[in-house]
Amino acid sequence: MSEVAGRMAIQAGATYLEKEHGGRGLLIGGVPGVAPAHVVIIGAGVVGTNALQMAVGLGARVTVLDKSVDRLRQLDLVFGNRISTVYSTAASIEEAVLDADLVVGGVLVPGAAAPKLVTRSHVSRMKKGAVMVDVAIDQGGCFETSHATTHTNPTYLVNGVVHYCVANMPGAVARTSTFALNNATIGHALVLADKGWKAALRDNEHLRSGLNICQGQVTYEAVAHALGLPYVSADSLLA
Repeated sequence: MSEVAGRMAIQAGATYLEKEHGGRGLLIGGVPGVAPAHVVIIGAGVVGTNALQMAVGLGARVTVLDKSVDRLRQLDLVFGNRISTVYSTAASIEEAVLDADLVVGGVLVPGAAAPKLVTRSHVSRMKKGAVMVDVAIDQGGCFETSHATTHTNPTYLVNGVVHYCVANMPGAVARTSTFALNNATIGHALVLADKGWKAALRDNEHLRSGLNICQGQVTYEAVAHALGLPYVSADSLLA
């Protein structure tokens, strides 16, 4: 689903950069003689990498920020001078966001709330008609000005900046998302059906690591911490 959402982020961003949708009236890839849009992607994980592929494919000028130098090095080897890779700090995020036409927030802390990396102060100084797509909204969002929206009413304005913060973005392309999710999960589903959930989780550390709630107890540490609830290890309940 992160692959789908990352690719959708650029598709949505390109749409809402159009003037009739409140954007700056930019074609994301520009044309000969006219500069392309500047796309800033915060986070170089699955969401960020898929957004990056789409943005490069459309001809945008792309900057990607991440705290992993190894990950930035990998992207540099693949995309070369078609992108700019920047180590993520408060200062570098501010500089990139203020110059951006489209910002994609793809920061994820597994099982926990996303950090607020783009502040209200940043948004107030961004270009009017710029677009922000917060793919991390299902984890609370990584922009301070984000709140969840729907596919029916996907955007709102803050200081003249368009915010697209749709929860469950892949739901808009339900057919693609369903096939993608089925392909990724069918093996696990068959194991659960063959062995039963307890035996399957005992035998498979990856399934066990995905357990969030069991017998009324929170078995995912980051979730327990975020909700202020006691954490109980899955192993103790599956013994």
